[in-house]
Amino acid sequence: MTTSISKIGAREIIDSRGNPTLEVEVTLDGGIIDRASVPSGASTGSHEALELRDHDKSRYDGKGVLQAVGNVENEISDRLVGCDAREQKQIDEALIELDGTSDKSRLGANAILGVSLSVAKAAAMSQQVSLFRHIGGSQANLLPVPMANILNGGVHTDWQSTDIQEFMVMPLGAASYSEGIRWIVEIYHKLKLVLAEKGFLTTVGDEGG
Repeated sequence: MTTSISKIGAREIIDSRGNPTLEVEVTLDGGIIDRASVPSGASTGSHEALELRDHDKSRYDGKGVLQAVGNVENEISDRLVGCDAREQKQIDEALIELDGTSDKSRLGANAILGVSLSVAKAAAMSQQVSLFRHIGGSQANLLPVPMANILNGGVHTDWQSTDIQEFMVMPLGAASYSEGIRWIVEIYHKLKLVLAEKGFLTTVGDEGG
C-alpha cells in the first residue's frame, strides 16, 4: 500500500526564539515525504499537554529535545511503521495509548504532535489534496473565524503592564475570510497609532501583539 508508513525520523532544530524544538519526518511506501516541527510558546498553562525537554544544563540550558527525538525514532516508530497514514484517528489513538498519560508527558506532547501532524501532511500529499480537505473531508467548505492576538501581556512582554497574557480580536460579521484578515490588520495598525499618540510603548511582544 503506497500510503503505509515506511519510516519515521526526527531531529532537533532551532525555532524562531532560538530554542531547540522537534522536527519529525514521515516517509510513506509510495515515496512521499513530509515534515512537521513543534515550536512551543513562552508559557505553559496548567492544563496543557507537556512537551519533553532533556533538562541537561550542558546543552541549550536544559532545553534540548534529544529524548523526544529518541522516542519518535524508537518507540513511536516501532508502533506506527506499517500503519495507513490516511487513518488519522487510528494514528492519534495509537499515540495516546502508547504514551499512557493524561498530559502526554511520557513520550512528550512535542513528539506526539510532531508525528501526528507530519503523518497528516504526508497523507494529504499522497492523495494530492490540501491538508484541510484531508482532515475535513469533501464537505469542509467553511473557514473558521480567525482570532488574532493584537496586544501581549504577562510573560509575553518585557514590561509587566498587565497579568492578561493575550488581547485578541475576532472579525465577526466579515463577509469573507480575506475581509476578516483585512479588518484585523487595520485594527492592529490603528491601535499602534492610538497607543503612540498616548505615549505608550508600541514594541512587538513575544507573539506579535
